[in-house]
Amino acid sequence: MNRIVIKVGSAVLTQKNKIAKERMLNLVHLIVKLRRKFEVVLVTSGAVAAGYSALKLDKTKQIGKKAIAAAGQPILMTSYKKKFDIFDIDTAQILLTEDDFDSRKRTKMFQDIIDAHLANDILPIINENDITSTPEQLFGDNDQLSANVAHAVKADLLVILSDIDGYYDKNPQEFEDAKIYKIMHKLPEGVLQDDSTPNNPFATGGIVTKLKAADFMMKHGRKMFLTNGFDLSAAESFLLDDKHTLGTLFEAKNDKEK
Repeated sequence: MNRIVIKVGSAVLTQKNKIAKERMLNLVHLIVKLRRKFEVVLVTSGAVAAGYSALKLDKTKQIGKKAIAAAGQPILMTSYKKKFDIFDIDTAQILLTEDDFDSRKRTKMFQDIIDAHLANDILPIINENDITSTPEQLFGDNDQLSANVAHAVKADLLVILSDIDGYYDKNPQEFEDAKIYKIMHKLPEGVLQDDSTPNNPFATGGIVTKLKAADFMMKHGRKMFLTNGFDLSAAESFLLDDKHTLGTLFEAKNDKEK
């Protein structure tokens, strides 16, 4: 495993309409350690939540959300820069839309840019460009974006850091006996048709969008690991120590194993 994509959501990165500085610093510290072992690409949410602290418009309206995102993107990137500067790590911002994956020429362009950043020890930080794009050009959530990025840059693994420990057999908030799946080779029938239920008001995903990302990755012969972004110990154990303590690994069986 040489190249990984880390995706972090708004629920992890923000708190009370502001950047959760301690959690962001913990994420940065993890990425610093991961870069000793892997090439790392970061896909981040948080621009809308960060922007709301400066511009309190109605985010349910398209222009309101775009204006908030425009205000929040530099706040988000400045926060990252300050923290990565502590470790002398240079960063680059890349904003993508769904259209960038539909054009061979455009896809090749951002693939080459990311390769150039990684070759020069720069951390690419990717977000969806929902400022100038139309709704038809957007993924709508960064889980789908991160899966497409991971496939496009030929990453071995996508790691989604969320507000849950992994994928359970039932809702752990409703059922005390809910059990976490450590490894999933195939998604249960019908789960991708369930309603998406994000816990954070600034999030656009939920467990269903994460399962769609996992489905995409497995169909393309790649792996995805879903784990907690508030407590990064499980992610660190899995990625740095090869110990699977918590979290769900989505990995399709190859033909020989079936």
